[in-house]
Amino acid sequence: MASFNKLKNVLMLAFDWILYSAGAADTCQVTVTQPRFQEADYSMHTVYLTCAFSASGCPSSSPQVLWFRFLTNKHEDLCTPGCTDHQKYKVHSPTENNISLQINDLTVDDNAVYICGIAFSDSSSPHSKQTGDGTVLTKTAENQHSNGNLIFIFMIIASTLLFLYSTTVFTFFIVYKLKPKLLKKSGKDQRENCKIRSGRKIFQAIAQELQKQRYAEHCGQPDDLEDDTVYQNR
Repeated sequence: MASFNKLKNVLMLAFDWILYSAGAADTCQVTVTQPRFQEADYSMHTVYLTCAFSASGCPSSSPQVLWFRFLTNKHEDLCTPGCTDHQKYKVHSPTENNISLQINDLTVDDNAVYICGIAFSDSSSPHSKQTGDGTVLTKTAENQHSNGNLIFIFMIIASTLLFLYSTTVFTFFIVYKLKPKLLKKSGKDQRENCKIRSGRKIFQAIAQELQKQRYAEHCGQPDDLEDDTVYQNR
């Protein structure tokens, strides 16, 4: 980060040296803003880096738009203001105070810090030439994207297995808690069934006994009548 700030200061000094010229607009004030980060998917081949600026007290002439990029140990001039590679880089101005850098044939080698600079060459004010804080461009490699998909699938599988495990443990816990009650209820039902069967057996025995008594009474009644008739004839 220290080397980046050092290179940025050197760049500002280069602005002052290149664009230093006579001018009356000493109150020119320029402010440049850039998004801090921008990510590009591995499938993207073109990306647009945006840059916005505001100017007050500056000449009415159009400012120069400059683009640089900082790699690990060096910086490269991309468009100052003409682009070094017109097939690779193109500068667009969709609105008056908005600038964008188009990068074609995007690869992971284009990962860098991109700096946008605005300079009013007709002004001698030290604030008429400013740069943004830079946009960190990162393009993911295809294998990183595949690894991300594998990690996502693995997380889904792990979550599913964890859910099944939790459900199984919960089911065993419920069965373990309810088992004594179920066994107790089953024993109680069995005892009640035994009582019912015993009562049925007793009732059947009583019914059979009563039936025998009635049969005996019914079969013994004619003998009694015959005895009475003989006695009366005598």
